[in-house]
Amino acid sequence: MTLDLVAADYGTDASNSSSIYWNKVARAFEAANSGIKVHVDVVAWADIDKHVAELIAKGDTPDIVQTGGFADQVAADRLYPVGDVLSMEAQANLLGSFSKAGQVLGSQYGIPFISSSRVFVYNKTIFEKAGITEPPATWEELRKDADLIHSKLPKVTPYALPLGPEEAQAESMIWTMSGGGAISDSVGNYTIDSQTNRDTFKWLRTNLVDKGLTYDDPGKVNRQDAFTAFTKGEVGMLNGHPALIKAAAAAGVEYGTAPIPRKSKDVKDVTFGVADWLMAFKANGHRAEIKKFLNFALNKQNTLDFDEEYNMLPVTQDTLEDMSQNPAHQDLTQFLQNLPTASFYPYGDPSWDKVSSMIKQKIGGAVQSGGDQVLGELQSAAGAEASRAHQG
Repeated sequence: MTLDLVAADYGTDASNSSSIYWNKVARAFEAANSGIKVHVDVVAWADIDKHVAELIAKGDTPDIVQTGGFADQVAADRLYPVGDVLSMEAQANLLGSFSKAGQVLGSQYGIPFISSSRVFVYNKTIFEKAGITEPPATWEELRKDADLIHSKLPKVTPYALPLGPEEAQAESMIWTMSGGGAISDSVGNYTIDSQTNRDTFKWLRTNLVDKGLTYDDPGKVNRQDAFTAFTKGEVGMLNGHPALIKAAAAAGVEYGTAPIPRKSKDVKDVTFGVADWLMAFKANGHRAEIKKFLNFALNKQNTLDFDEEYNMLPVTQDTLEDMSQNPAHQDLTQFLQNLPTASFYPYGDPSWDKVSSMIKQKIGGAVQSGGDQVLGELQSAAGAEASRAHQG
C-alpha cells in the first residue's frame, strides 16, 4: 500500500527544497518497512492549503499533511487524534507546551513538526554609540534607549515595529503579552479589545510612534522590511526569530539577544512561540501505517536534520537537548530556552485563520489616532467569526 504525504516547502529554491528531505525520509522508511510505500508531494506555502482542499474535494484525501494549522480539519472531523497515530514514547517526547497547543477542546490532533520563537534582538554597535550598556528589561527602559539612539544616531530607526500585513499578528501578540494581556483568554474567547490591550497600544502610540522612535505608520511596514533594515545596520532593536540571527551574522552585524522587555517586572516573562504541524487523516483507513511512518519521521536524527537545514527550532525533548548542548547552536540559546514554556496563537480555534488575517490587515491602525476603535472593530469581527466557526 502507499501513504500519501503532502508537505509545505521551506526551501528557497530547488537546491534546498523540502522535497529532498522528505524523499530521503520516505526512502529510509520504505527500506525499514517492506510493503509500505510513501508518495511525497511538496507544495509551496502559498498554495498548500488550497491544494489540500482540492485533493479532499476530489476524493483524493492524503494520509498525512504538514502545514501551518489543523483546526479547520478537526472541525470537519477528518483527523485521527494524536493518541491513535503516535506511540506513547513519541507523545512523551513532544514538548508539553506544543502538545497543549495542538489540542482542540482538550484532545490533541495537531502534531508539532517545527517551531520558532521570538526574542529581543539589538545592534551592539548602535547601542555602544548611543551609550547604552545593556538591553532594556522594561518598556520604560526601551523608550529611554530608543530616545538615546534617536538623539545620537538620527538616521537609525530606534525600534522597528512592523505591524504590516505580513506578520502583524505576531508582533501585536508579543506586545499584548508583554503588557500583561492576551489575544484570547484561557477558555478561547477573543480578548483583543481588553482595557489592558488598549493601554498597550496607547503606550506604543504615545511613546514610540508619536515621538518618532519607530515608523510613522507601522501598519505599512512588513516584518521582512524591518529584518532587512536590521541586517543593514539601520535599526537599533526589534523582536526577531532565528532566521534574523542567521541573516544578521551573514551581514556582519554585531547583535545581541535578550528576553522581550515587559511593561513592568511584575508581568511574567514573554515566551512567544510559533509552530507548524503534521496531521493524520482518517479517510483512507491507514491508521497503522501512518503511525509507523510518523514514529519514524519524528525520531531525533530526522527532526535534527530538518531543524538544522532550515534554521528552525525543535519540538521534541531529545532534539531540544541535543541542540542546547551543541556549541554550534550557541546563537540560538535564548530561543531554545523559551520553548518549554512558550505561549502560542489559539491554533485550536477553527476561526483563528480568519481572525489572524483580520489582525494582519488592521492592527496597525491601533497605534494611530483612534486606535481604540480599531481594537473594538477587530473584537466584534473576531467574535462574529468565532460564532460562525463553532456553529459550523
